[in-house]
Amino acid sequence: MAPEEISAQIRARLKNQVTQLKDKDDSNLYIILYCTRVRSAAISRFRQYTEGVINAIAPEKDVDGLTSISAGKLARGDLNDCFIPCMPKGCLELMKETGVQIARRHAVVVGCSKIVRAPMRDLLLWNNATVTTCHSKTANLDEEVNKGDILVVATGRPEMVKGEWIKPGNSHQLKVVGDVAYDEARLMTVAMLMQSTVESAKRFLEKFKPGKWMIQYNNLNLKTPVRSDIDISRSCKPKPIGIGLLSEEVELYGETKAKVLLSALEQGKSTTTIGLVQALLAHLSQNFFMCVRQPSQGPTFGIKGGAAGGGYSQVIPMEEFNLHLTGDIHAITVSNNLVAAAIDAQLFHELTQTDKAIFTHLVPSVNGVRKFSDIHIQRLNRLGIDKTDSTTLTDEEINRFARLDIDPETIAWQRVLNTNDRFLRKITIGQAPTKKSHTQTVHFDISVASEIMAVLALTTSLEDRRERLGKMVVASSKKGEPVSAEDLGVSGALIVLMKDTIKPNLRQRLEGTPVFVHAGPFANITHGNSSIILVGPEGFVVTEAGFGADIGIEKFFNIKSQYSGLHPHVVVLVATVSALKMHRGGPMVTAGMPLPKAYIEENLELVEKGFSNLKKQTENARMFGIPVVVAVNAFKTDTETELDLIGCLSREQRAFDAVKWGKGTLALAQAVQRAGQAPSSFQLLYDLKLPVEDKIRIIAQKIYGADNIESLLKAQHKAEVYTKQGFGNLPICMAKTHLSLSHNPERKGVPTGFFLPIRDIHASIGAGFLYPLPCFYDTDLDPETEQVNGLF
Repeated sequence: MAPEEISAQIRARLKNQVTQLKDKDDSNLYIILYCTRVRSAAISRFRQYTEGVINAIAPEKDVDGLTSISAGKLARGDLNDCFIPCMPKGCLELMKETGVQIARRHAVVVGCSKIVRAPMRDLLLWNNATVTTCHSKTANLDEEVNKGDILVVATGRPEMVKGEWIKPGNSHQLKVVGDVAYDEARLMTVAMLMQSTVESAKRFLEKFKPGKWMIQYNNLNLKTPVRSDIDISRSCKPKPIGIGLLSEEVELYGETKAKVLLSALEQGKSTTTIGLVQALLAHLSQNFFMCVRQPSQGPTFGIKGGAAGGGYSQVIPMEEFNLHLTGDIHAITVSNNLVAAAIDAQLFHELTQTDKAIFTHLVPSVNGVRKFSDIHIQRLNRLGIDKTDSTTLTDEEINRFARLDIDPETIAWQRVLNTNDRFLRKITIGQAPTKKSHTQTVHFDISVASEIMAVLALTTSLEDRRERLGKMVVASSKKGEPVSAEDLGVSGALIVLMKDTIKPNLRQRLEGTPVFVHAGPFANITHGNSSIILVGPEGFVVTEAGFGADIGIEKFFNIKSQYSGLHPHVVVLVATVSALKMHRGGPMVTAGMPLPKAYIEENLELVEKGFSNLKKQTENARMFGIPVVVAVNAFKTDTETELDLIGCLSREQRAFDAVKWGKGTLALAQAVQRAGQAPSSFQLLYDLKLPVEDKIRIIAQKIYGADNIESLLKAQHKAEVYTKQGFGNLPICMAKTHLSLSHNPERKGVPTGFFLPIRDIHASIGAGFLYPLPCFYDTDLDPETEQVNGLF
């Protein structure tokens, strides 16, 4: 039945219903008319949505030629920059193949279809035909059709155009029916679609280089003199975050930051790092992205400041980057302190309650039945108790199950806070009357020093993180056995509290290039490197290692590379003229105060003598078999002669290249690109199977230049305990000062003839390393002043 007939029947039926109800209830009449309007509106909305869906297709992928952009380009005659619907395109091809002359002929197109009539008309026009467009309501349609030398009919009504309408000499013996004979024409349709698809691929390859990211970069408006970092950050309008990721791969936090779901990862120093990636991406068109740590609020509110970079090489908006971001550090703070609270609660209950009372609380009765949960079964299995019925446990088994028997002297878990608060470094807790005088002396670390943060940075998957969090050792029992977060029963809660932290944070730099911010482990008692979860075997990442090269590079290779299996291709050593002068006797520099005169006037002798430190750092990096590029960060007080001297000396020490940079990083990016293509032979510094003290000795001698190590009794005891507990094969994370190659921050240059004193060794079993604590200064041996918090 024709659409007009259906419409007439519906109108007649509605009119009949209105007539019947008119005298009964005006409200019913209103309802009927309202429903009719709703139906009409629904049809209108459906058509609107159809247009919206079609126009959501990228024009360069619209091989059907259905979008408004394609139609507009065709109407304007941009035939080489648009796609044409397959039927009009096929008709034109048939005309050309059969030798039909189009130019200067009169063509008649009959129909109302958007995808046939209008495109066909435009195609004929741009091929120099005179075109008349008609439809079923055109007056004297037979006369209009009869004028045509070329006739295209697309009305959807079989045999609408009669044979006698067709201009004599054009009809031959053909019978005109319908729009198309499907069995014959479908091959033409497919052929036209395939042709458009091939054309789409050709255009893409001409416009974009294969495998290169399609990112539109912002043009920086450089001002002289350079304004403050915060002014520069606020002067640039960030692009909407996303950089080509699918909507289902990103969780937006406003318009300038986002979490990237792990499904997207399955596809595939701060200012220097940021500037280098800007140059690699925006100027050399290399597929690089940056992954850096999230800064702690402690340094942000201190003298050091944030970690968003500086000047025209920074992450924006810098306020969000340096403060809460998406709350990862807060989640770690809460999770860490949950473990601390669980330890104290366990100690309190074990001191004040019987075994059966503790058991009753752990396995509560539900409808008169005490049933083990999955976590209870797992603990029983770890204890070697093969039972699932709570009523069958013996008194001895209840004791082992309910009591962890923690030795308070061995508790290695501290509370944390994301602010520098010196008055919390050593406090007494448990003074409330309800605690029955069970007081303890505890310490606060900074949040990014938590082992949970190190776990986040070294985890490879959700399953791996679950296992690592459970393995975190918080203390030892009185029998010398390790007590873990899994034993405390909090590992499941930690997963819930940290459920979003495993998703990397996506930000952007001033030029609009992407930057991932993920994890933020402290660079002293943890390994000080960003997440490894972002990089696969095909990825290229520019990242940075915390603190000096003697700490950062060594930890990056022996810990981060060890667990990720990823081998770096290039090391970039960042140096400054002022730093080298300081390493050879330059005057004391006080944070926040103007630089002394020696650092703002040319002094080649100080630079050359201070280069000994950079020489040692270059040797350390090359020890791992990786090419080294020295990046000399130039300041306005530096002279060209000083900068050239550092470059010359660096190349003499077999650095792959040495580049000065200040106004831009293009030369550095080019040097890094060349170094990345150079041969390398990455190797680790030590064998994990070596004894703990031997691994410490290798680091001290080869990286720091010490003659040997000197382990205090406490450190020797800890090494024996960890080895006995099965942790002796873990890598070493040295908690040494970054101000000197030695343990004494006042010894600059390349100290020699010293022993590295090790006062204690702590363990981060979940993260997967042991961290020795060298003494600060040669005389700092008083146990009361050797707390790990003194390192902050």
